[in-house]
Amino acid sequence: MQDFAPFSPSTALTLGFAAMLIVGMWVKFWLASRQIRHVAQHRNHVPAAFASHITLAAHQKAADYTITKARFGLLELALGTTVLLGWTLLGGLNGLNQSLLAWLGGGMWQQLALLVGFVLVSGLIDIPVTLYQTFVIEERFGFNKTTVKLWLADMLKSSVVGAVIGLPIAALILWLMGSAGPRWWLWAWSAWMGINLLLLMIYPTFIAPLFNKFKPLEDETLKARVTALMQRCGFAAKGLFVMDGSKRSAHANAYFTGFGAAKRVVFYDTLLSKLAPAEVDAVLAHELGHFKHKHIIQRIVTMFAFSLLGFALLGWLSAQVWFYTGLGVIPNMSGAPNDALALLLFMLATPTFTFFIAPLSAQVSRKHEFQADAYAVQQTSGQDLSTALLKLYEDNASTLTPDPVFVKFYYSHPPASERLARMAQGAAT
Repeated sequence: MQDFAPFSPSTALTLGFAAMLIVGMWVKFWLASRQIRHVAQHRNHVPAAFASHITLAAHQKAADYTITKARFGLLELALGTTVLLGWTLLGGLNGLNQSLLAWLGGGMWQQLALLVGFVLVSGLIDIPVTLYQTFVIEERFGFNKTTVKLWLADMLKSSVVGAVIGLPIAALILWLMGSAGPRWWLWAWSAWMGINLLLLMIYPTFIAPLFNKFKPLEDETLKARVTALMQRCGFAAKGLFVMDGSKRSAHANAYFTGFGAAKRVVFYDTLLSKLAPAEVDAVLAHELGHFKHKHIIQRIVTMFAFSLLGFALLGWLSAQVWFYTGLGVIPNMSGAPNDALALLLFMLATPTFTFFIAPLSAQVSRKHEFQADAYAVQQTSGQDLSTALLKLYEDNASTLTPDPVFVKFYYSHPPASERLARMAQGAAT
């Protein structure tokens, strides 16, 4: 009887990665197909609960917008899977690394060049996708307000900001990987978390204004309402600002930005043009609900925990030859460091193996949204929050009839029917 040797770790990783990639792609295709079919089946009838607020034309626009994005998402899925295979098992990352080694030799400059080369190639591949999304899909449905000139300026500024911030961070992480000993991952994690907290603090003041104009809220009546609401909720912010979101998109939103004493309340100008003052109050109360329930802190702590696990895992994998060869890369065996290779491979492979925990994260997020809604109803009018949500769903062309399974897997916010039903139930008790 013939004995069969077990798979080597490298072969096992290759097969496991390929299998997870195939299964993940099939599940994503199945979910998208369900979403397209379900939305199309309900396109011609406004749900009874919304019939008095949403017109059939608006409902059909939302259905068509959702279906169009989902169909394009299938093309993105195929492209993304192909690119991922190209970088890994088909040898793209290995080829780029070997070329840069031959040109620059081993060392920090070669490693940084590998990261930059990867980002540049990936960015070039993404450009046609972004252009189509912005100037075809968003344009077709009346949401795009940007111009080619503004789009190019945004891309240039994003690239410069990314390089100014990202390259020093990358150099620091790579230096720690090569110099801080076996526990480098703990030092790298500490540095990464510190930098993230710093960016949260400086983003509102130094980074966001590079892309949008922020001016203080001038409507004195609305300012008084919002200030009174925040005082009632025990919340302090550095200022109330209006952002010129309309120069890029017709989509509306409001958000908090910053961290600690640097927190700001930001309203899109499109939001203020569409909602009544009482409805703005209700939307803001929802955002305050996230702070009241400490959702932001919970998310930061969760990010800290998972990033620590990720850095620890990377610390172990980066020392395993099979980690590289199993993902299509020949590690540097002549003394040149493999740290940049390890970072890129880990970044490429991790989403494939963690895809199926996405529903857990989405479920937690939906729970937080329900809690924030309940808090908003306590602080303001539930009717105002309901009408505000309906206006936002209509103006953003969000479908009222998503597929339930698709919702469970992907939606970070509950669908409109569930949110309004939960608010009505809370008001009745």
